[in-house]
Parts: sequence; C-alpha cells; structure tokens
Amino acid sequence: MFLLVSYDICDIKRLPKVAKLMEAYGVRVQYSVFECDLTERQVQQMQRRLKRVMKLEEDSVRFYRICESCKEEITILGQGTVSENDYYYIT
Repeated sequence: MFLLVSYDICDIKRLPKVAKLMEAYGVRVQYSVFECDLTERQVQQMQRRLKRVMKLEEDSVRFYRICESCKEEITILGQGTVSENDYYYIT
C-alpha cells in the first residue's frame, strides 16, 4: 500500500531518531514527509517502532493511505517525482 507519512516531533533529541527510522521505510519527499510503499505488516511494524521512539502526548505522526488510482492523480509542481518501490526493507 502507498502511504504518505508526515510527522511533527517536539523534542530535538527524538527528531533524528524518527527521521532515521522513517528512512528505513520510505523516501523523504519533504523535510518531515515520506512516501512509503509497504505491506500491511511493514506498516504495523513501522508504527510499533515509532511508538517506542516518540512521545504520544507530545508528538504527532500521520498516515495517509493513497489508493492506486489516487496515486496516479498526484500532481507535483516543481521538483520531484512520485516514489516507486525500487527498494526492499529487510527486517
């Protein structure tokens, strides 16, 4: 499934941990936004790992599922392309 994941991490010490974790699952398209093409199992694993790093009472991570037909309708102004799953995450 294709996901757009955005985050807002309040603590400067947690921020690089979340960013590094997200780089294992997707492609950074903005400073705190990633495009991820994952299985349901990988999504669940990513969410479990994020919960261990972030503080739920202070931080926010949002997951937007994008269907295949909607993915084809993504418009980009300026630089960039929609990420393709040309990598494999190994656990």
